[in-house]
Amino acid sequence: MDQLPFKRLVKEKFPHLSGGQKKVANYLIENLDEAVFKTAYQIGKKAGVSETTVIRLSYALGFESFSKMHDQIQDQLLQLAQTDHLKEKERDDRHDLFTKVIESEVHILRHLLNEANVQEIWKAVEVLIQADQILIAGHRISHAAAYWFSYTLGSLRENVWLSSPSGDFFEKFCSLTNKSAVVIFSFPRYATEALKMAGIAKKHGICLISVTDRLLSPVGSISDIALTTEENAEAGPNSIASVITLLDLIIAGIYEKDKKRIQTRQEKLENLYTNYDVFSE
Repeated sequence: MDQLPFKRLVKEKFPHLSGGQKKVANYLIENLDEAVFKTAYQIGKKAGVSETTVIRLSYALGFESFSKMHDQIQDQLLQLAQTDHLKEKERDDRHDLFTKVIESEVHILRHLLNEANVQEIWKAVEVLIQADQILIAGHRISHAAAYWFSYTLGSLRENVWLSSPSGDFFEKFCSLTNKSAVVIFSFPRYATEALKMAGIAKKHGICLISVTDRLLSPVGSISDIALTTEENAEAGPNSIASVITLLDLIIAGIYEKDKKRIQTRQEKLENLYTNYDVFSE
């Protein structure tokens, strides 16, 4: 038979496998390096099925026997190891470019943990826990991070709103109070809409948190709390890795300080997800 990569072969055949065979397939896909040294009996024990089920899986995947399937896994792992070795030896300019980007990102991520940043993150955590409502906005390239943060924060607490890029900021802003918070995402090139929203929040005395690249960015310079990534141009234009990491730190802080309320909300969400088949697994 033509030797498809084993993982791809399993993916193509997976919908037609029995329940027991799917257990074996899942185990193999997740533990190929380990499975290559095991017998059919040992694989079955690890997957929680019989040895016969493991053998039947090999037939279902089109192999003449378990041994043939085992040999293909071994051959492909060996080829992969050889390919990895060759790639390691052939460090060309493209590889050096990617290395440079990764090293620059690591430098930026380390910056997130300096003392000043950590203090600002904890201030933001406290505000986002205490606020009665939170309005989040980000335009153009900043919208993706704003959307991710609003979705994630909304799974932890109530009354989290995302301003649509198509324009509903004023309608959502209208219901905010002096106990609310506005979070504005603003990265180069800075959208004028974001600066206008930030100015409105300041004018109405609502706590303004900015997530931006530098302290003195247009929005950062007028914020009550400015959370910065200090983007390095060498990391590539508008890199999002450090932004998401910064947001992860905020989410982790909120979870740590508001566990009881979060657990109650997530239990309700999980019940809804289960009752209405929101996720496939």
